[in-house]
Amino acid sequence: MFCHLRPMRRLCLEKIFPHWFPYSRALSGAEAVNALRPFYFAVHPDFFGQHPIEREVNENSLKRLSVYLENLQKPGFKSLKPTQLTFYVRETDQSSSDGQEPFSTSGFRAVKFTLHTRDLLSTVLYILNSCSLSVEHIQSLNTNVHTQPLKEAKRMPDRPIKWDKSYYSFTGFKDPDEDLEQVSRMETTLTSWLDNNGKSAVKKLKNSLPLRKELDRLKHELSHQLQLSDIRWQRSWGIAHRCSQLHSLGRLAQQNLETLKKAKGCTIIFTDRSGMSAVGHVMLGTMDVHHHWTKLFERLPSYFDLQRRLMLLEDQISYLLGGIQVVYIEELQPVLTLEEYYSLLDVFYNRLLKNRIPFHPRSLRGLQMILNSDRYAPSLHELGHFNIPALCDPANLQWFILTKAQQARENMKRKEELKVIENELIEASTKKFSLEKLYKEPSISSMQMVDCCKRLLEQSLPYLHGMHLCVSHFYSVMQDGDLCIPWNWKNGEAIK
Repeated sequence: MFCHLRPMRRLCLEKIFPHWFPYSRALSGAEAVNALRPFYFAVHPDFFGQHPIEREVNENSLKRLSVYLENLQKPGFKSLKPTQLTFYVRETDQSSSDGQEPFSTSGFRAVKFTLHTRDLLSTVLYILNSCSLSVEHIQSLNTNVHTQPLKEAKRMPDRPIKWDKSYYSFTGFKDPDEDLEQVSRMETTLTSWLDNNGKSAVKKLKNSLPLRKELDRLKHELSHQLQLSDIRWQRSWGIAHRCSQLHSLGRLAQQNLETLKKAKGCTIIFTDRSGMSAVGHVMLGTMDVHHHWTKLFERLPSYFDLQRRLMLLEDQISYLLGGIQVVYIEELQPVLTLEEYYSLLDVFYNRLLKNRIPFHPRSLRGLQMILNSDRYAPSLHELGHFNIPALCDPANLQWFILTKAQQARENMKRKEELKVIENELIEASTKKFSLEKLYKEPSISSMQMVDCCKRLLEQSLPYLHGMHLCVSHFYSVMQDGDLCIPWNWKNGEAIK
């Protein structure tokens, strides 16, 4: 129920913010991390190893939350766009389901909320209240309850805080490290895990085969009918769920075929929200109705025009920076819409125009950069591309790129060599174990995949015959029979 009337609004605010809130001081970045520890403990992806979909949702939401919290701490920020987040919250000693969705039989529930706060303290309180977690421990952080001027917040440290064991004994909070150690001790070896789960995976895979054929048929027919480049899914939805989404798109095609044909040559991605992605893919929000999808297809010509302007903007930035290529890497960057990415590029381009950097024309050809809104200083990624903050100082940027250019070229060369080795090992592993399919999660690097496949090839694993094997960060049998194994799987003594 919305709080429209003033008395009701006051009651709602009192429910969210405790009585001491008006007299509290601003939180620092470190204090915000401390205050949110019960929340991080309840949603940490490592505790969702047997639930890959929920794990992925929490991983993506934590990334977006991290960006939101860092932006709150940037000096001179004006206002942040409302950010909608979804978390699967584990049942802990602090959590209750009062006024929330009940816990599932698996011990967690889905919580959705929208952040539109202006400071760290109100953000922390809103998150904890939304997840039905206690906020009493926050008052101890505000030892001075007299009003003070808001202090400029410091940047949240990149390295997580390691608390002494006495902290948990005194506060009564659970120690996440202790729980993670317990999870680690319970981990088993690859061979024993396959012995225990191989038969159930085979059964699930066999049951899913008719649906897999149906999915391939629907995907082929729709791609041909709408002349699409590809149809993909952003999340690890099951086969039945994917078939349902394609059936829904097929019904819309029957009703508005000419409108949907505006997507000719495009890739369609089923995801959380509708729009066009930063790389030009048509995003269909799975929670949206046909009306929203139709409106999106009708607006595609204007999106294509914006895409052309975006590509021109990338070329102009490249020209000003000595020919370095501006790229957007889906696996490494937050999911942005075309409008959001254009706005980010435009801000960066205007800063470059005001502060011309004297790069020699085409001196940086062959190098790549990605643009970020959630970083403070430029950096060089191990894959060879530069991570450039949109608001970085142009003079520092010039010095950094010139001093790191040779290292960037070497990293890119190693990346290409590693990719060749990775593909060869995937092919060899697929052949040796007669796998139907061998693939990896986007978060798995080529280095991790190479290490995993090399060790796999040294094993004898009959349970893998004819299976779908996914290299991930955890063990799991997916609902359709795909086997997920961690890239650093253990065989014998655990790897420390």
